[in-house]
Amino acid sequence: MGDFRPRTVWLGRPDKREQRYPRNVINNQKYNFFTFLPGVLFNQFKYFFNLYFLLLACSQFVPELRLGALYTYWVPLGFVLIITIVREAVEEVRCFLRDKEVNSQIYSKLSPRGTVKVKSSGIQVGDLIIVEKNQRVPADMIFLRTSERNGSCFLRTDQLDGETDWKLRLPVACTQRLPTAADLLQIRSFVYAEEPNIDIHNFVGTFTREDGDPPVNESLSIENTLWASTVIASGTVVGVVIYTGKELRSVGLFDLEVNCLTKILFGALVVVSLVMVALQHFAGRWYLQIFRFLLLFSNIVPISLRVNLDMGKMVFSWMIRRDSKIPGTVVRASTIPEQLGRISYLLTDKTGTLTQNEMVFRRLHLGTVAYGMDSMDEVQSHVFSAYTQPTHELPATRAPAATKVRKTISSRVHEAVKAIALVHNVTPVYESNGVTDQAEAEQHYEDACRVSLVQWTESVGLTLVGRDQSSMQLRTPTGQILNFTILQIFPFTYESKRMGIIVRDESTGEITFYMKGADVVMAGIVQYNDWLEEECGNMAREGLRVLVVAKKSLTEEQYQDFEARYVQAKLSVHDRSLKVATVIESLEMEMELLCLTGVEDQLQADVRPTLEILRNAGIKVWMLTGDKLETATCTAKNAHLVTRNQDIHIFRPVTTRGEAHLELNAFRRKHDCALVISGDSLEVCLKFYEYELMELACQCPAVVCCRCAPTQKAQIVRLLQERTGKLTCAVGDGGNDVSMIQEADCGVGVEGKEGKQASLAADFSVTQFKHLGRLLMVHGRNSYKRSAALSQFVIHRSLCISTMQAVFSSVFYFASVPLYQGFLIIGYSTLYTMFPVFSLVLDKDVKSEVAMLYPELYKDLLKGRPLSFKTFLIWVLISIYQGSIIMYGALLLFESEFVHIVAISFTSLILTELLMVALTIQTWHWLMIVAELLSLACYIASLVFLHEFIDVYFIATLSFVWKVTAITLVSCLPLYILKYLRRRFSPPNYSKSRSGSEGSCYDPPQENEFTQLYRSCLFTSPYLFVPFSSRCKVCFRSRWFRLAACAAKITELKRGKLNCAVPVMSHVVSLQRYGGITRMLFCWIWLLDIYSSHRLHFLLISAMMRIGPLFTRHP
Repeated sequence: MGDFRPRTVWLGRPDKREQRYPRNVINNQKYNFFTFLPGVLFNQFKYFFNLYFLLLACSQFVPELRLGALYTYWVPLGFVLIITIVREAVEEVRCFLRDKEVNSQIYSKLSPRGTVKVKSSGIQVGDLIIVEKNQRVPADMIFLRTSERNGSCFLRTDQLDGETDWKLRLPVACTQRLPTAADLLQIRSFVYAEEPNIDIHNFVGTFTREDGDPPVNESLSIENTLWASTVIASGTVVGVVIYTGKELRSVGLFDLEVNCLTKILFGALVVVSLVMVALQHFAGRWYLQIFRFLLLFSNIVPISLRVNLDMGKMVFSWMIRRDSKIPGTVVRASTIPEQLGRISYLLTDKTGTLTQNEMVFRRLHLGTVAYGMDSMDEVQSHVFSAYTQPTHELPATRAPAATKVRKTISSRVHEAVKAIALVHNVTPVYESNGVTDQAEAEQHYEDACRVSLVQWTESVGLTLVGRDQSSMQLRTPTGQILNFTILQIFPFTYESKRMGIIVRDESTGEITFYMKGADVVMAGIVQYNDWLEEECGNMAREGLRVLVVAKKSLTEEQYQDFEARYVQAKLSVHDRSLKVATVIESLEMEMELLCLTGVEDQLQADVRPTLEILRNAGIKVWMLTGDKLETATCTAKNAHLVTRNQDIHIFRPVTTRGEAHLELNAFRRKHDCALVISGDSLEVCLKFYEYELMELACQCPAVVCCRCAPTQKAQIVRLLQERTGKLTCAVGDGGNDVSMIQEADCGVGVEGKEGKQASLAADFSVTQFKHLGRLLMVHGRNSYKRSAALSQFVIHRSLCISTMQAVFSSVFYFASVPLYQGFLIIGYSTLYTMFPVFSLVLDKDVKSEVAMLYPELYKDLLKGRPLSFKTFLIWVLISIYQGSIIMYGALLLFESEFVHIVAISFTSLILTELLMVALTIQTWHWLMIVAELLSLACYIASLVFLHEFIDVYFIATLSFVWKVTAITLVSCLPLYILKYLRRRFSPPNYSKSRSGSEGSCYDPPQENEFTQLYRSCLFTSPYLFVPFSSRCKVCFRSRWFRLAACAAKITELKRGKLNCAVPVMSHVVSLQRYGGITRMLFCWIWLLDIYSSHRLHFLLISAMMRIGPLFTRHP
């Protein structure tokens, strides 16, 4: 925002500024024209490995260290740098064009010469700028005047904070009363503004007019601001500029693991070089020999690894965006898509994320009577009677007791409905095509509840028809207009959790203070009653969101006293918020409780199956919400976040260390229990027993944190990362979820009713929570496995040729002589093998449908198995084996000339790489075939031009062909045989799922107990699923058969006998000719007897086979 100091800004006098402020230029570029190339190179070479390769390339200018042509080392380095420079250049051009468009926008400025045009980049602090409707606000300004008759304007702030609802803004009262906008230049006035900060929801300042009599002093708050990048939604405004100028995210775990592996490879490079020199007994200038060996074995550290991974991530991000089954998904952090495949903890908001955030009014409770959706006509009749039957028309002598009761209830209902119709910030906006309610967006859940409440009051007869800065109009069922003067408004805030309004009824002159808010704060404000807490709990257990509505009548003297103190507090520059809150709290005492309102927020589509998928994938889901405990618990049960057979431990409210200690001990004695804890108790426990609480919570199958503040959400994410060391994913849809999303390893924003703030701050943005299942199970899993395969093959490719160089040097008395030079060394890692290796980004082990059906496949990834030290070591051994076989084979089979060794070994190396890629691919894509054939064709075609390194006549002989074929088979065939045997006797989980999904005619039902039995059988018994499913596929569509099949498999696993299910299932197949009752009895007896002896099973089977014909249905 510029100079970070408080400032005094004179209206229309930029020349009177106290200090120099930055230009009003939006600049999101990292570089300019002159710093682009030096800046990009500096950012690349500040990393050790890039600097290492630069030093290697520069060493070739030293004659004693040169090992071949200069381009051997400079071309690969240049290739990597060119790709990086092009990528940065494209991003910079995009930023430049966006910035240029914004900076070139034309605005009108008030000046002594009249209205002049000025570019956005030419605006200065102190300028008076005119902003038209639907025009972007060019800089941070104080709102001075508006053309609207009601003396206010609306802002669209979706580009600033992501909120889609309009914001109401009020001009400075002193300047709004001026006859014309030009009079702003005739008055002597200034604005005192606080220092710029990143908090866009608060502002403290004052407006002073010195030439007034007496001088005018007005306090300024967030309501008087027009922040840059917002859009004027109504009228034309004039503002004075107070701030000008311009106001990064993650390194993935996968990148850290790859960096760790490359460090190990660098260590291996140094060790191998030292060993080679040591075997020469450090003779001669051994230090030069060390450096020459470092150059020879530099391929051990693959220079193209980072480029391949970055390009792979771009492909993964493109696949996510193009997935038609998760439309609208946006990838904002293309550097971490593989993070989605390693999530252990998923922390989610409730409102708008798990629920629809479409509030429907369900309940009105007055203490002695409650009205639900089926009795709203009674409420409507009470409201109607309140305005059509004056009480004085019913003589007291004729009114029985029952009538008095009805009158009392009628008046209470009327007063409650009127209070709900008044205590809000909704403003009806009249347009040519009708009337639409456009609400000023507030924070937290107040926004959605407020709109639903106003819509409900309209449905029962009391309609909001007009509102401006100082008044409000309601229309009664009879068409009468009720006028109210708005004296004060106390907006909803996170801290207060309530909203208040003071109005004067124009017809009676009565002043009334109305308030609504959460029960936790309203309970201490309203008068004593014996039903508030109980009914709030009952409504919350039904999944309703509860608001408490109250009122207080004020005399004229009471209000005048309050107003004087309130105005004085608002003029304070220091501690203004605290002083204002203290004054308001003096009014919030002994208020009359009017009613409770219950609003329902239904679950989003497919939330339950999505949470079931995440749970089966081994991901623990925590729900962090600002709602009350009962509502959060109810939603957790409805969403099946807590399963029906799980116990729930509700953490008692604690305030002291001793209470927290006792409650933690009580919780420690429970097992397999979901935890529900409030924000207050959480704060106490984290203060004294942080480690103990997190240790216990991490063992829970599910955790629900209610009454959570945004800072607490971020704190929980941070503690999970520190205590477990595992990856976390945070999901939310509102501004109060941004801190949690930014703190997590992977943030997912849901675009919803609360706007796009969370979506804009997240790494990934989805339109519905159900898309999260596919995002993790399919794209996250594939991205991680593909990245692992890609990095392993790039390392394998480098280690193979380095092993061959080591063997070659050792055979020739440890000479530092290169085996391959020139284009051979360059083409190996680019033209000849780059495309097939990179095509692995298209590979997948299972279909996306199977990955969604069997989320247990995701569990393997949580342990990091695809890229672990074990797999790394295996690939190192494979590289050493193949490099040694190829080099020793070429040395044994060559006949006379050295070029024959090069021809045989290099061709075998290329074919081995292509064949290894082909043997590794599990699902072929047409681009993979093109990559293999294209690389092979390029190599064959280039042989004509490589006569300097390869004997062209020799490679055309049959001797060359059989030697290369023999070496390639010896290097690859044993590895394929070992891979086949391993898959045959210890198949991975994805191969079981392939067998289960393709080898049977199983049509997976909805997620239930049968599916869980089936899935548990499949992933626990790796050997018999294929014969089992093939024998029984005839009748596998039968529901009873599937149940019996699950029982048979579990029986088999319990007994530890691997062949009992096959003969048993043959009897099940024969049961198909019997009636449904026989099959039903058979299956249920089997299930009930599942833990009994194996012999008893066959006795039962024999008995069923004998009684079966009694129930047979003959044609």
